[in-house]
Amino acid sequence: YYYSCTQISAFCPVQATTLGYFPNRGINYFFAIVFGLAMVTTLTLGTWKKTWSYMAFITAGCALELAGYGARIPLSDNPWNKEAFETQICAIVLAPTLACVSIYLTLKHVCLSLNPELSRVRPHLFPFIFVPLDVSCLLVQAIGGALAASAGSTNFSMLQHGNRAIIAGITLQVFVLLCFGTTCADYYLRVKRWIAAADGAGTGLVPRQDAVALWHDKKFRAFIYAATAAYSGILIRCIYRIAEMAGGWGNKIMQDEPSFIVLEGFMVAISCVLLAVFPPGFLFPQMAARMS
Repeated sequence: YYYSCTQISAFCPVQATTLGYFPNRGINYFFAIVFGLAMVTTLTLGTWKKTWSYMAFITAGCALELAGYGARIPLSDNPWNKEAFETQICAIVLAPTLACVSIYLTLKHVCLSLNPELSRVRPHLFPFIFVPLDVSCLLVQAIGGALAASAGSTNFSMLQHGNRAIIAGITLQVFVLLCFGTTCADYYLRVKRWIAAADGAGTGLVPRQDAVALWHDKKFRAFIYAATAAYSGILIRCIYRIAEMAGGWGNKIMQDEPSFIVLEGFMVAISCVLLAVFPPGFLFPQMAARMS
């Protein structure tokens, strides 16, 4: 009977919707404004300093988040609004994957600016490794979202396949993020030993003065700390999404708005704001110079 519901009524209660609640209007306005400001800030500063690829992916991610939370606003009045529900699911699920691309790009430039010889992989190859993997995560999730949207309320089998594809895409994204984090941690430790040891930590390489200066530069460290915090926020969000989607549509985690607000909304919002207000154009000029 609920397949025919389009409005809240005595026969179509909010408890029977996928969300199971009326989304908080105020918090959705807040997130829409935050992502809108982050998008404008990134676009403005990125265009100014010509960090084109870094700017493009963060801007695209913020734009999708803005669309997603903008679509949640009509759900505050009518959780049965099918178009708004599908829009917010697709946009909010896919957006962080785009922001991840910008984070992946930083590793290459950090390695080239400090000491590319300490990297276990040629720095120029990092974008060709992590970006295609990230795009694969995006495509798998997009396919899952398309299947779920096409299934509607009538084709349960297709809906389940779509759900599994979304879970697979997010799980793959967590795996890629963990691999990236491990690679960054390994390079950080190798550079730290290289900078600290007078003979280059046994590598036979003497630290260059420009590399030492960059390593101790407060602006550079602020950029790295911001990127690391953004990475951590997106990783936490992806782990939450796996748990949320694993129980199927309308499970208890999906119908818990506070956990969604904290582990989805705030984690991604903080990440995007950090990436926007700590741009490489001002804090990491070596990266900006190569991009421009």
